[in-house]
Amino acid sequence: MTEAATQAPLRVLVVDDEPLAREKIRGMTAEDPEVRVVGECANGAEAIEAIQNLKPDLVLLDVQMPEVGGFAVLEALKGQHIPPVIFITAYDHYAVRAFEVHALDYLLKPFDRERFAAALDRAKRHFRHERRPGESNGLDERILALLEQMSETPRYHERLVVKSSGRVFFLNTGEIDWIEAEGNYVNIHTGKKSHLLRETISGLESQLDPREFVRIHRSAIVNISRIRELQPWSHGEYHVILQDGTRLTLSRSYRDKLQSALGNSL
Repeated sequence: MTEAATQAPLRVLVVDDEPLAREKIRGMTAEDPEVRVVGECANGAEAIEAIQNLKPDLVLLDVQMPEVGGFAVLEALKGQHIPPVIFITAYDHYAVRAFEVHALDYLLKPFDRERFAAALDRAKRHFRHERRPGESNGLDERILALLEQMSETPRYHERLVVKSSGRVFFLNTGEIDWIEAEGNYVNIHTGKKSHLLRETISGLESQLDPREFVRIHRSAIVNISRIRELQPWSHGEYHVILQDGTRLTLSRSYRDKLQSALGNSL
């Protein structure tokens, strides 16, 4: 019997606010007999409690979640035992911060089975205190791995495939004004028209260029070029006024994301 077979499976907690993302991760982990998912969380508050109660060996942690994000989870657990973390996100600009908090790896969406398996392999070697010949444990080596992953990641979609009334047509992303969540669908607004697409808002967000589209609310994404005005509202929230007069809400939990995209302080 091999050494791997005699060891208990790695106990993993999956944290992501998107159900489809959790399902994808659960399916990938099921392919590895050395890994066992012991819990799933849909938000940061649940994650804090689950880490304290379940004491997992490893946490697969989404960075961007409403109210309590991945970094806030770790901050809340400061001074307690924090298991090793693999961050999962659609945004590469969190990479250095992720490694500063000693993340084992950083999976940039969309990732495939091979990349996911490599991250789990890193985690398993961490627990066995193994290293491949010539491999470093340092920050530089992991950032280089991320940069290599980024160069291999497909470009963001410039066209979406939309089915409507028995027709299938292509919609250029540049035509989009804003996107509204409707359960497991999104309503894509283009001028006076709207198109219903079977996709979650988080799933579509990961396919769009964050330099052009930004999430401003749990249920809304806007094309940055369509923003005409920002009006302070209440409790740190803003009204986002688009060129056509559409009024949307910028919630506090997404304010930093818009501020970063615009390069201005709100």
